Amino acid sequence: MSRRVVRQSKFRHVFGQAAKADQAYEDIRVSKVTWDSSFCAVNPKFLAIIVEAGGGGAFIVLPLAKTGRVDKNYPLVTGHTAPVLDIDWCPHNDNVIASASDDTTIMVWQIPDYTPMRNITEPIITLEGHSKRVGILSWHPTARNVLLSAGGDNMIIIWNVGTGEVLLSLDDMHPDVIHSVCWNSNGSLLATTCKDKTLRIIDPRKGQVVANNFEEPVALQEMDTSNGVLLPFYDPDSSIVYLCGKGDSSIRYFEITDEPPFVHYLNTFSSKEPQRGMGFMPKRGLDVSKCEIARFYKLHERKCEPIIMTVPRKSDLFQDDLYPDTPGPEPALEADEWLSGQDADPVLISLRDGYVPPKHRELRVTKRNILDVRPPSVPRRSQSSSDAPLSQQHTLETLLEEIKALRERVQAQEQRITALENMLCELVDGTD
Repeated sequence: MSRRVVRQSKFRHVFGQAAKADQAYEDIRVSKVTWDSSFCAVNPKFLAIIVEAGGGGAFIVLPLAKTGRVDKNYPLVTGHTAPVLDIDWCPHNDNVIASASDDTTIMVWQIPDYTPMRNITEPIITLEGHSKRVGILSWHPTARNVLLSAGGDNMIIIWNVGTGEVLLSLDDMHPDVIHSVCWNSNGSLLATTCKDKTLRIIDPRKGQVVANNFEEPVALQEMDTSNGVLLPFYDPDSSIVYLCGKGDSSIRYFEITDEPPFVHYLNTFSSKEPQRGMGFMPKRGLDVSKCEIARFYKLHERKCEPIIMTVPRKSDLFQDDLYPDTPGPEPALEADEWLSGQDADPVLISLRDGYVPPKHRELRVTKRNILDVRPPSVPRRSQSSSDAPLSQQHTLETLLEEIKALRERVQAQEQRITALENMLCELVDGTD
């Protein structure tokens, strides 16, 4: 059977199905809070959307289990002194998200599984290295704690978030503003687009452009005359690319093959309202029992609506052809291993029994400083010359332990307060 026939039998009935109204994240345009994003970041646990609040930068994080109208006092993640321009969930920890801002900084945040009572204002770490606004973030697909940022200074910086250090700085690759950056599947190469209308393939560890100025495209697909910016989302498991036009009301999708004509039109999902932005759920967050092959989160002016793409199948059994093993949450490399030249493909997981997000995992940041470099051992001479540094180090460790214990106590109290408030709401509702 030819690939063309397989393609038609497998995907010709793919269709989009909008979720019910009560499954939408509704109006949050209250007071000084409005949507301020062309996309939203989503993972199997949370949905995050950039908002404009007060004059500073912020974004809101909502548990996917939460539906309906969002309270006007719902806590925000706020810490930047200027608008947030990009957010990206860590692929190896569903509770960690990075944000980039017009204030030239990047902040990495730990999001609790419970709903906090107040705004989250303290990031795990703040990364400073750009001289102008930072508009692009992208986590490494296989190496733990490796984060890429690109700014208005035409620089790309690759960070080790676990230590707060700059691993690589690419400051002479682009003569103008960088529009987008993308890793390849194992994180060995970067693809970038720039205002100079050049597509570059970069080996970041060698600091070299390995390809650009492609002479002829492999395939050219004519689109309509809409002047909206296209937001592409590619699913390597099904070889389908989805094109969502900002300001448009449709999602077009195509299958990509290795044989001419390479690009095959499949279908178009259309709705009445235009989208201000889109988010794309990782494959591990889909419902395999419903043959769901893609899920989008469409930003309207006053709500965020899930759109589900399914392949109708009569059987209730797991569909192996729709769900090959897919990248899971475990990293394949450490940051130092990747920097030394090692490459590894993503660690794959099976979706046969569905995906269960792992329990909350804390991101530990270890800043390397003078205290981490211990002096060489020398013969003990006197009480004053040897005991003082050890005493200072012991005091520092004691303080850090006390701070950690206090944080855990505060988190426990917040969880208890939330539980009590929920019980109170139930009692009040029961007496109405």
